[in-house]
Amino acid sequence: MLRFTMTCQMSINNEQNLEDLADQQEINMPKKKQSFFKSLMRIAISFLILLLGILLGYRYALGNLPFNLKLGFLDRMANYQRSEDLARLIQSSDEKAAASMDVFWEVWQIVERDYFDSSKIDYIKMMDGAISGMVWGLEDPYTAYLSPEENEQAGEDLAGSFYGVGVELAYIDRIVGIIAPLAGSPAEKAGVKAGDMILRVKDEATGLDEETATWTLNDAVQNIRGPKGTSVTLTLFQPGDEDSREVEIMRDEIIVESVVLEFVELNGKSLAHLKLSRFGDRTQSEWDSAVGSILRKWNNQEIEGLIFDLRNNPGGYFDVSINIASDFIKGGTVVSQKSKYSQKDFASTGKARLEKIPSVALVNKGSASSSEIVAAALRDDVGIKLIGEKTFGKGTVQDRRELSNGGGLHVTVGRWLTPAGNWINDSGLEVDIEVKQDYETEADEVLERAAQEF
Repeated sequence: MLRFTMTCQMSINNEQNLEDLADQQEINMPKKKQSFFKSLMRIAISFLILLLGILLGYRYALGNLPFNLKLGFLDRMANYQRSEDLARLIQSSDEKAAASMDVFWEVWQIVERDYFDSSKIDYIKMMDGAISGMVWGLEDPYTAYLSPEENEQAGEDLAGSFYGVGVELAYIDRIVGIIAPLAGSPAEKAGVKAGDMILRVKDEATGLDEETATWTLNDAVQNIRGPKGTSVTLTLFQPGDEDSREVEIMRDEIIVESVVLEFVELNGKSLAHLKLSRFGDRTQSEWDSAVGSILRKWNNQEIEGLIFDLRNNPGGYFDVSINIASDFIKGGTVVSQKSKYSQKDFASTGKARLEKIPSVALVNKGSASSSEIVAAALRDDVGIKLIGEKTFGKGTVQDRRELSNGGGLHVTVGRWLTPAGNWINDSGLEVDIEVKQDYETEADEVLERAAQEF
């Protein structure tokens, strides 16, 4: 805007100078010549102003406007809440930011003006895509922008009810993969395993048949979910296998109970088998109910121990994991979070309702994030053994931010450390007793091995 103001001011100054010159010459001119000369000056000045206007208009059409504000776009986006912030960024004194945004607007203007199919131009989708690309540039698979539709789906996941096949997704070697199938889900019944990589997705009803190499996790969620009673075919590859395999799955309503409690007889012992599948909205109330049942059995001497099962638990809310761990740990640090500016230790809340019950914990490569926080705290703080397989290895913490357009941003705000001070990102938690589940048998070898500890 500065250059435009200066240009107009120069034109006004030039006009004033010419009029001053004409006034000086009036002294020595006859009246008729003076009148003719003034008229000629006015015509010349009007022509120069008209020429300047044409030049500015032409440069605007070429995208070379001598100031950064693209008025046409901002007028159309007047109701879009982010336009003012973007406009301020464009006019920022930060030359790097301004230059980058100039290129953004340059591309936007070319698409808007020259793209052959105007019906495909959807400004909201284009802006959502631009924001997604910006966040993806961080190369952090756990920091992601969610459109309003995707954000709604994420809320459904944590609430525990949605339509789909029932898998938890993550990146495995930069490929969309499966942390774990949900217990009792169509995916689990179809033979989907923890650690499967999704190479291709086919949905005949929608005409989709694509490889997933360029997909985000949100792309995968959008394309794998669908109406109840429809099918989707996944091409899966399990690291270590020679060939990929195709699995057709019928979608259904997925209602996830995050806590499942059974009282079992194993190895001649009466035991509580407490399985926690996620740390979600309903977890705390379900957990409290299960703990009450366990304590009644323990106080009546009807059980001899507790098997706490965290296998295929992909994580969830950070604060819920601290509450769960606190039912085993009387005092001390459950987890430490190291953020950009500080480090904070999160201590046990001190409930420790289960501290007197002999316990072991089961984990595998589908145990990630919050479940790894709990497993590490149980081992480091109170010496509970971990049995099964090495965990997934997700050592970062994400904050879920709600945005003004109904979308969401999952942003990595720090890394978490075990009570022993270890960061297990990518490496995972090693187990005390390694037992691999044989999926070709109906027996649960890991559960049976755990029972031998009592």
